[in-house]
Amino acid sequence: MTADAAGAVEIRNALVRLRRATGLPVAFGGLVEPGRRRVRISELSGNSTAALSGLPVTSGNGLGGRAVALARPCAVTDYSSAKQISHEYDIPVAAEGLRSVLAVPVVVRRRVRGVLYGALRTAEPLGDRTLGAAMEAARDVEQALVVRDEVRGLLAAAAGSQPVREQAPGAVWEQVREAHAALRALAPRIADPALRADLLDACRLLTPEPARSEVRLAPRELDVLTCLAAGATNAGASERLGLRPETVKSYLRSAMRKLGAHTRGEAVAVARRAGLLP
Repeated sequence: MTADAAGAVEIRNALVRLRRATGLPVAFGGLVEPGRRRVRISELSGNSTAALSGLPVTSGNGLGGRAVALARPCAVTDYSSAKQISHEYDIPVAAEGLRSVLAVPVVVRRRVRGVLYGALRTAEPLGDRTLGAAMEAARDVEQALVVRDEVRGLLAAAAGSQPVREQAPGAVWEQVREAHAALRALAPRIADPALRADLLDACRLLTPEPARSEVRLAPRELDVLTCLAAGATNAGASERLGLRPETVKSYLRSAMRKLGAHTRGEAVAVARRAGLLP
C-alpha cells in the first residue's frame, strides 16, 4: 500500500468516526497533494452526489483552503453567504446541498497534511461538541501519519544497513540495534497488516543470521529484550512499549527462563548468540 493510499484509509476511517460521534449527515476530506499547497477531496461519507469527489481545494480558497492556510479549524454557518471565505467552490457545495460546514486541518510536525470536513444541510451553528469531535478525529489521523512516517524512515534505514556483525564497526552496530529496538516498539501500534509485516521483515533484516537455537520467544518477550539490548532500563522499556512496569518484568523473567539466563545481561547475550537479536 502506498503512503497516499494508506493516508486516505486513515482519512476515511476518521470520517466514519466523526459522523458516528456527532450525528453529522455528511463528512468528507482528503490529503494535501505532495509538493503542492492543495487538498484533493478523495474520501466522502454520507454524500448523496459525486459533486465533491476529486475536488482540488487550493490553500487560501474556500473554507478548507482557509483551514490549510491558517493551519487551524474554520467553520461557517451558511456556506453560500459566508463573508470570511472566498467562493470558488460554491457550485459543488450547493450541489451536495450543504449549508453549515467546518474544516479541520490535519497538522503533522507543523505541516498541514490533510483536511477533514463535517457538514449539515441546514444553516445552524455546529457547536463546540462537533468541533471538538472533529479536532479529535484530526488528531487520530495525525498520530497515524506520524507512526507511518516513523516506520517508513526506519524501514529505509534498515534496507540500507549491513546486518553482518563482522562488517559493522561497534558504533554502527549500536545504531543498528537502536533501529531494531525502534522497529520492534512500533510494530504493535501499526493497524495496517501489510505495513506491520514489512516492519517485522525489516527487523529480521537487522539480525545477523537466522536463529540457531530451539528457543522460541513470544513477540513481547523479544520486544522487551530488544529494548534492554539497546540500553533501556525496565522503566524505559515500559514507556517505549506502552506496557506496565510489572508486565515488562514478567516478560523479562519468562524470556530469561526460556534462555536459561540468570541476569538480563546474560539473557541479551544468549539471545544474540542465538541470532534473535542484532
